[in-house]
Amino acid sequence: MKKITKKTYLEWYENMYFWRKFEDKLAQVYIKQKVRGFLHLYNGQEAILAGALHAMDLTKDKMITAYRNHVQPIGMGVDPKKVMAELYGKSTGTSHGLGGSMHIFSKEHRFYGGHGIVGGQIPLGAGLAFADKYFKRDAVTLTFMGDGAMRQGSLHETFNLAMLWKLPVVFCVENNGYAMGTSVERTASHSEIWKMGLAYEMPCKPVDGMKPEAVAEALDEAITRARKGDGPTFLEIRTYRFRGHSMSDAQHYRTKAEVIEKQKEDPITYVKDLILSKKYATQKQLDEIDARVKEKVNECEKFAEESPYPDKNVMYDAVYEQEDYPFLSHKL
Repeated sequence: MKKITKKTYLEWYENMYFWRKFEDKLAQVYIKQKVRGFLHLYNGQEAILAGALHAMDLTKDKMITAYRNHVQPIGMGVDPKKVMAELYGKSTGTSHGLGGSMHIFSKEHRFYGGHGIVGGQIPLGAGLAFADKYFKRDAVTLTFMGDGAMRQGSLHETFNLAMLWKLPVVFCVENNGYAMGTSVERTASHSEIWKMGLAYEMPCKPVDGMKPEAVAEALDEAITRARKGDGPTFLEIRTYRFRGHSMSDAQHYRTKAEVIEKQKEDPITYVKDLILSKKYATQKQLDEIDARVKEKVNECEKFAEESPYPDKNVMYDAVYEQEDYPFLSHKL
C-alpha cells in the first residue's frame, strides 16, 4: 500500500472538509429550492471515500455507487463546479442538468454513477469488472452500496457470478446503520452484514469506516487481490450519517442523543486532531485550509447560479437518436 504520510493526512483533511462544506452548501440552497427533487448527503461517511481513493489507481480503476453520490466524482477528478451545476439542473453540469442529484456520471473520470434504484448498481459494477477482465485492462471496479441494498435479490446473483468468474471487483457496503429509516437489526436475523460473503466463499470482513487509514488498508488488500486475478472481496464498511436519509427525512427512527454521540467519531475531527497532535500543521495552517475550502465552495455556487438551464432540445436529443422520430408529437 502507498505510504500514509504527513502529506496524506493534510490532503485527507482538506478533501474531506471540502466535501462536507460542499454538501452543507447544497443543503442551504435546497431549502431555497434551487436544488430540486431528492438530496442525499454524505456527511459523516467521508473517511470511506478518502481511504478508497488512497488505495485506488485513479488512472484505470473505476467506481460505481448508489444515489448518495455527490462527492465521489469530485474525488475521482470531476470538476466540483460541474457537479454543483448538475444538481442545479444547469447545462454546464456533468450530464447537462438532466441527471440531477442521484445520477452524477463521468465516463472520462471512470465514475459510473449515481443510481436511483436501490441495488441497481451492484450487477452493473460486476459488468464493468467483467469488461475489464475480458479486455485484459488490469483495472478494478469498486462497487459501493448501502445496507438496504443487501436485501436485493440481484446482489446474490451478482455475488455468485463474480466468484464464479473471478471478477476484478470489490463490493463495499457502506453500513450507516439505517436503510432509510429502518435499522439493520429490523431487516435481518443477524447484523453482521459482512458474513453474507461467506455463503459464496468470498473473502469478507468488517472495516472501521470512520478512519480513512482502516479503509485504505482494507481496500488496498482487496484491490491487490482483484488485480492479481484472485476475484472479488466483500467489505462491510461501518459508518454513520450525521444527516437524515434525505433532506425530507424527519429522523423519527433515531434520537438526537444518538447522533450527537456518533458525531464524536467525526472522521474530519479525527484527522484534524491527529494532524495537530503529530504537529503536521499548526491551527493557523488548518485555518488557512478552511478558508481556501470555503472560497472554493463559493466559487462552485457562483458557477452554478450563473450557468444557464439547458435548452429543451437537449432533453429530446438525449432520448431520441432518430431526429425525425415518428412518435414524437411535441413540436419544439
